Amino acid sequence: MSDKPSPADPGNPGATPPAATAKKTSAKKAAATKAAAEKPAVRKPAARKSTAKKAAAGQRPAKQPDATHADAGSHNKGKQAQPPAVAKPAAEVRERAPGSQKSADAAPTPSPSPSPSPSQKDAVAAPSADLIRVPMAVRWRDLDAFNHVNNSKYLSYLEEARLHWMMGVPGQGLDDHVAPVVAAAQLNYRRPITWPAEVVVELFVERLGNTSLSIGHRIVDDEDRSIVYCDGNVVMVWIDRDSGRAAELPKNVREACSR
Repeated sequence: MSDKPSPADPGNPGATPPAATAKKTSAKKAAATKAAAEKPAVRKPAARKSTAKKAAAGQRPAKQPDATHADAGSHNKGKQAQPPAVAKPAAEVRERAPGSQKSADAAPTPSPSPSPSPSQKDAVAAPSADLIRVPMAVRWRDLDAFNHVNNSKYLSYLEEARLHWMMGVPGQGLDDHVAPVVAAAQLNYRRPITWPAEVVVELFVERLGNTSLSIGHRIVDDEDRSIVYCDGNVVMVWIDRDSGRAAELPKNVREACSR
């Protein structure tokens, strides 16, 4: 065991008795209470209960609406914004004469007439003066699988008719320096030619130029010239035999076309 004396030991002259310690603590508490009671209380500024509650809750108080804006809003409430008025042209503002609208509505709108198709167009009318009229008989070998004259045979009929005409031109329209060639051929097939049939090839001048001649043609029925099987034209150009360039139309050909 230790030889150190206990604080409550009566034989220890420096020890503080427990009763004295408790008494000192009670005296300190009483002094602190008295000082707090004597301290003057600080009064806080008065505030609205609702503002104080919102401030305590961390919310910002709502702003009161302005009386002027509130009146304007209540006055315009329920009204929709109207678009700005557009000024009408003077022509629309001007009053119309009585009966003008009625007459305009009553006037019918003319409908454009449809343009005729190539098959509906009339064939070339018969010329007043022909270069030549050559009758021909349709041959059996001219027919194709459809039992009518093949389209290529029309060119043969026209070629034969031109040769008959050139045989009647002095010098036959050629010499050692110039000769005619076909530059273009236009054929309009109006109706088929069946067998047996007798046709007539008609040639006439459409245009007489410096180096070329446009010969119009028609293939018609031998008994009724109003029945047209084909029409169109062929352009013949005279060329120089050596250079192959266009040459002047021979004098004899020009005279034969001008009769």
